[in-house]
Amino acid sequence: MNLKKLILTENECYKAGRKIKPKGIMVHSTGANNPYLRRYVGPDDGLLGENQYNNHWNQHRPSGRQVCVHAFIGKLKNGTVATYQTLPWDHRGWHAGGDANNSHIGFEICEDNLSDTAYFNAVYKEATELCAHLCKIYDLTEKDIIGHYEGYQKKIASNHGDPRHWFSRHGKSMDTFRADVKKLLTVTVPPTKKLYRVQVGAYSVKSNAEAMLARVKAAGFTDAFIKIE
Repeated sequence: MNLKKLILTENECYKAGRKIKPKGIMVHSTGANNPYLRRYVGPDDGLLGENQYNNHWNQHRPSGRQVCVHAFIGKLKNGTVATYQTLPWDHRGWHAGGDANNSHIGFEICEDNLSDTAYFNAVYKEATELCAHLCKIYDLTEKDIIGHYEGYQKKIASNHGDPRHWFSRHGKSMDTFRADVKKLLTVTVPPTKKLYRVQVGAYSVKSNAEAMLARVKAAGFTDAFIKIE
């Protein structure tokens, strides 16, 4: 995951300062053909690129709307994919249009024309890694992740179809998304290799210890050493 941070401190949502205890994660996609993060995240930090229209969301009410999410996933100016955290994770966002604002972290994936498989795969992977990261922080599981459209079905979000309309074009769904997050959460780290050391003697005279060390090394134990106690 390529995680960066630019908090939208000028957004009315941030200034409201309300907090939540995250109980879930809601996945959104923007619904506009513009994959570049600078459309939503600003001002330019040198990586985003300049938004010539200055219509990013780091302002009181972007385009007159009360909207703000915890993160965006999309392209930097060099074309690589990144995640930008735009609110503290425990800040109450304005993303769901319903009660999920009180319980869910919400992030947007910047849509393109919905046909670029390489871009989709890159942001999909980034999104699964972000969700796994948040699950570890807040003791959540893949079962706590929903799409916006699923939030509507649960009557905790407004009537939107994202991200199902985009995922389905590339053979994915929220079920496959959750399964992929689960895989990331269940990766096991190989146990640390144990070492057993054998002491071959204890000497009060340094020269005797050095003589034994020489004999041991001559026998092929080249990593032998003297420990002074």
